Formats: sequence, C-alpha cells, structure tokens
Amino acid sequence: MTASITRRLLLGAAMALGLAGAAAAEYPERPITLVIPFAAGGSTDVVGRIVADRMSQELGQQVIVQNVGGAGGSLGAAQVAKADPDGYTILMATVATHALNPLILKQKPYDPVEDFAPVSLLVLVPNVLAVNPELPVNTVQELIDLSKSEPLAYASSGNGTPLHLSGELFKAMAGIDLTHIPYKGSGPALTDVLGNQVPIIFDNLPSASGHIASGKLRALGVTTAERAPSFPDVPAIAETLPGYETYTWNALFAPAGTPPEAIEALNKAALTAMADPAVADRMKEFSATIVASTPEELAEHVKAEMAKWEPVVRDANVSLD
Repeated sequence: MTASITRRLLLGAAMALGLAGAAAAEYPERPITLVIPFAAGGSTDVVGRIVADRMSQELGQQVIVQNVGGAGGSLGAAQVAKADPDGYTILMATVATHALNPLILKQKPYDPVEDFAPVSLLVLVPNVLAVNPELPVNTVQELIDLSKSEPLAYASSGNGTPLHLSGELFKAMAGIDLTHIPYKGSGPALTDVLGNQVPIIFDNLPSASGHIASGKLRALGVTTAERAPSFPDVPAIAETLPGYETYTWNALFAPAGTPPEAIEALNKAALTAMADPAVADRMKEFSATIVASTPEELAEHVKAEMAKWEPVVRDANVSLD
C-alpha cells in the first residue's frame, strides 16, 4: 500500500468519524421529558399532551409527559429549573409558575427569569365569572350593585391561584368587597357553587363550560379582553370594567443555559405544532387562543405579567409559606 493511498484512507476515516460525531450531536437524539407541574386532567395537562404529541412528530423523538403536581406548580417548575440544561427536560409553564408563585411564595424555589430559558408562548385560556342561578343577577353590573347592599362570597381553586387573583382584581377595579372562599381545586369549588353553598365563582372557562351550557351555572363575564368564541353571548367583564383582563396562559421553558440550537429546535417544533389545523381545532374546544411566539416575546410576556400582578398581590396581602 502506497503512502498516498494510506493518507487517503486515514483522511477518509477521519472524515467519517467527524460526520458520525456531527450526526450524534444533532438535537434531539433521545426522548424529551415535558414536565407538567399539575395533576393530570386539568387544562394545562390537556394542552401539554396535545402539544407534546405534535412536537414529537416534528422533532423525530418522543416528547414524554411527566406530571409533577404540588405547591401550585412550584414543585414541577423547580424540578426543571434544576435539571441538566441539555434540552431534554422542558416545562409546560403557566401564569402561576412564572408570574404569581414568585410573587406570593415566601420561600422562592426558583427565579422565573434567571433560572429558565424561554422557548415559546403557546395559548391563552379565558377564566369566567359565574354564579349560581338562584343569585338574582344577570350581568356584571347587577352583581356589583348587589354586592354593595349585601355581603357576598366567591369561590376559587385556592389561595394565590390565578382564579383567586382574578377575583381580587375584580374587587379592586369594581370598588367592592367580596369574601374569598378558597378550595383545594376547581372541582370542590364548583360543587359548592352548584349546591349554592357559595353563590359566585371564578373558574377556568373549560372547567365550567359544561355547567354553563346546561344552565346549572350562569356566566356573567369572561375575563379576557374580548368575548370567548365558544360563548359569544357571554360578555367580557371589560365591557363593564374597562381594562379588566386576566387569563391562564401556557408556555414552554427549558432550564437556563440550554444550548441555543436546542432552543431553536424546540421553538420551531412548537410553532409548527400550533400552526397545525388539527391542533387548532383541539384548542378551540376549550376556548384556548393560540399565541405561539419567539423566545424573546415570551421573555417580555413574563416580565409584563409579573409587573401586572405585583400590585394586585401586594394590595390583597396574599402570601404563602
């Protein structure tokens, strides 16, 4: 074998090894874990599973859902914040994990800005103000007027939740007082409102929609700036209280320090998933509005949400251990 042939063989082997190394380094090369920081069955879980399934197709690797509930979403979020920043652990975040909990919790398990790399905002989900039909009100204004003449209470899924703070913002903007009755989840809260133990509830629209459609609950207003497409006859609260707006949102985050190429691939897969007509149809079933974004837009969204909720949390004196 001549020296030139040997050199060519060595060069070819080196190139082959280089190509193999590049191929091995391509992201993703194994399944990705999507941590959903709430129990299975809620709207965040439903959104997460829809998105995970479609992103799996786009990425060529399975996106495996892992439910890590507890502490209003903080346990799951903290788990992702501390995970290896390699792109293989991501979080389905919400307004609770990235705007409210950091303001409310005395012990901060993570920093919503410094400990995460934003990927994409996904959807906005309306909340709804609803009452037991036995309460003699049919509009937001009638509820405000009644509250000024007799004591009233509202139920929510728990202290410090987006639904609790939707109620606190409503009270502040309407200039009224309502007693907050916290429950351990939307299910028990709905049960007592349906039984007229508590007359008023702030709830996720997907959770309450069946009872609204059946007439067991009377919807007075949705919390988004505009009416929800699934209930076009229900006014927005903002039609009575201009500027009132709350909603639940879902977004994807990775741990801080995740490689840019992984963030880019995840963002591309998320945008492709949210542009899929089949995904859009699934989201419409529970009035979710698709708002897929760039990582930079998500970062700005989080800062704006924290700035919005800080005075509400402060004025309502809400804090949790």
